[in-house]
Amino acid sequence: MANHYFQFKQFTVQQEHCAMKVCTDACLFGAWVTTYLTKNITNNKSHAILDIGTGTGLLSLMISQQISATIDAIEIDPDAAKQATENVQAATFNPTIQVINTDVKKWQPEKKYSFIIANPPFFENDLISVNTKKNLALHSTALTLENLVACIDLNLTENGSFAILIPYHRKDYLITLALKNGFHLWNSLSVKQTTNHTFFRSCLIFGQAIKTPLMAEMTIQHNGVYTTDFQALLQPYYLAF
Repeated sequence: MANHYFQFKQFTVQQEHCAMKVCTDACLFGAWVTTYLTKNITNNKSHAILDIGTGTGLLSLMISQQISATIDAIEIDPDAAKQATENVQAATFNPTIQVINTDVKKWQPEKKYSFIIANPPFFENDLISVNTKKNLALHSTALTLENLVACIDLNLTENGSFAILIPYHRKDYLITLALKNGFHLWNSLSVKQTTNHTFFRSCLIFGQAIKTPLMAEMTIQHNGVYTTDFQALLQPYYLAF
């Protein structure tokens, strides 16, 4: 597989113009969220979904492959937004995705969204790269978690929910931050690379209603082979499964 694209069953993600490349954990997150949506929303285009910081358009494409909903995919970087648009247009199905090149903090849509998804900048307070585009993709220079939760609060419907992929060590901080803004944890998936590793990612879903959260764990590989749980989750997308 060439390093400038990622081939799925129904779409190809070109990524040569994006500082944030397609990663296994992002694919897992997209599949996990889509599974949640198929079980919890009515499958029709009246549902409006917002993807904040879409990058290559990966998450929007994964959702749109399985869910009949309209998706607005926000991306601050012009080159990444152009790349995401090309990826959407090249999909073999007919995704209802609109890529919007703008800063979500300044954006004022005419509607609110029943579901919001985000794979935000990861490395807040870590070393900053000299590459400006890489900073936007990997660090919280343009969108902190506080900014993100505020944007979600502003754009989410009253009964809506949202999902965020976060480093595992920042999970508790995000849960506390969400609670301060009136959101409660509904679902949590803690992810390990292998059985010999500690958890490194958390997939989290929040909403305004108070619920007993569903807590789960997943290991991506065991002895160099994708685990059964991982394969089952990614089967609709990966060519190899």
